[in-house]
Amino acid sequence: MEWEKNVRKVVPYTPGEQPKEKDIIKLNTNECPYPPAPGVRGLLEQMDYEDFRLYPSPSADSLVCALAEYYHLDASQVFVGVGSDDVIAQAFLTFFNSKKPILFPDITYSFYDVWAELYRIPYERQPLDADFRIRKEDYLKDNGGIIFPNPNAPTGVLEDLSMIEEIVAYNKDRVVMIDEAYIDFGGKSALELIEKYDNLLVIQTFSKSRAMAGMRIGYAMGQPELIRYLNDVKFSVNSYTMNRPSLILGVEAVRDDDYFRRIVGMIISTREWMKKELSGLGFSFPDSQSNFIFATHEKYPAKELFEYLKTKKIYVRYFAQPRIDNYLRITVGTDDEAKALIDALKSYL
Repeated sequence: MEWEKNVRKVVPYTPGEQPKEKDIIKLNTNECPYPPAPGVRGLLEQMDYEDFRLYPSPSADSLVCALAEYYHLDASQVFVGVGSDDVIAQAFLTFFNSKKPILFPDITYSFYDVWAELYRIPYERQPLDADFRIRKEDYLKDNGGIIFPNPNAPTGVLEDLSMIEEIVAYNKDRVVMIDEAYIDFGGKSALELIEKYDNLLVIQTFSKSRAMAGMRIGYAMGQPELIRYLNDVKFSVNSYTMNRPSLILGVEAVRDDDYFRRIVGMIISTREWMKKELSGLGFSFPDSQSNFIFATHEKYPAKELFEYLKTKKIYVRYFAQPRIDNYLRITVGTDDEAKALIDALKSYL
């Protein structure tokens, strides 16, 4: 077919499996095991569906202002989008336009190389060390931009903020993006550095710690000039990216800080219990500071365990990729879900 010569062909991102079975334990996509803040449900029940015929605010100002107030920023320092995936994709399109390769780890969020391929951005994967840690020196060289998660995914490894600052400071002529989808579960955000560095973009999401993956809310924080450039690209693609329910319910989720901190604390507590139990069963793993554990067993292949757990209606994530094909990424669920997982593994082992 002649027209096919002009098709932009890419290998798409493969998301985690979304099983349609009932009564399963779903520990494969790092969703929050608890419901959103109670006020979110209350607002949802009061929502006037007739308003849905109207376009939402192009500037998403209500949510932008709520986030700015929460993080003690000016509204000009906040950008929102349809999940952090949308925010990062827009940021790739906006800031990674030189002919030099962008840099990110070889074991990391697998959407990065997809966006790079889609937008025809040259890139180089920088190998993590034997402990799955970033090697700072790999990012202290000429490049077209940098992105990596902290904590990293799928490893859960948290890098020290001082090391991140060294990378940002060295690359003052390039944009550095820190993807903090999991930062609320441990560690210190790079947010405190944005006043000091005009090349730093910090990206977070409502999908994990705020229990709203289904609403698709992500946001970036940085100096006003970075945010202005992001908005210029957004308004050149789609002015109405955020739907009305997401804006209204997102604001309410930000307001209920007590609930947010409580469920984050519960997830951390369950994670630490899971670490002890998995270690006792002979698993080893990096010290996760996220809402998942990246575990391997020296006697039992990960794929074998993955398939066995599915027979017990327990879904975890397996990656058939070099260096990590003997690991399982296990989302931290509720205490009951975690116990069911450990019991199933005990039975098998």
